[in-house]
Amino acid sequence: MKRMFASWKAIGLGVALVAGYGVSGQTPESVPGHNVIHVEISGLRSGKGQMLCALYSSAQAEAFPKKADKAVARLTAKIAERQAVCDFTGVAPGTYAVSVVHDENSNGKLDTNFIGMPREGVGASNDAKGHMGPPKFSAASFRYEGGRMDLMIRVKYL
Repeated sequence: MKRMFASWKAIGLGVALVAGYGVSGQTPESVPGHNVIHVEISGLRSGKGQMLCALYSSAQAEAFPKKADKAVARLTAKIAERQAVCDFTGVAPGTYAVSVVHDENSNGKLDTNFIGMPREGVGASNDAKGHMGPPKFSAASFRYEGGRMDLMIRVKYL
């Protein structure tokens, strides 16, 4: 009898939590643990290597996109059918920019030629382009309010 009462008590607690969740007006997307910036990357010239993705906040604007070690978050994604996906989770609301590199030889960095031009594919949020260099944070930045945000970045080869 005690065991049956304990299991009903647990079910009642579960129902109360679910009901409270719905009453509070919070959806899974608005719960802090469900904040995600979902980045779909296309335009890859091959399925070789990996994608390097970096998320920069406005506090790291000066580091964008060259200093990935200063980024708020960095991810490595697998490539499938010349596309990749990077999901930055647990992101607080703010102003951000994303940079991506098609690391074709999987050495963990962007390879450049003797004058510093990328030998591998690169991209940024807003499909921002640089003029005589990489794009500026201001061109690639976007406001993130929380929940789920979907971005698309098309990789370019210079």
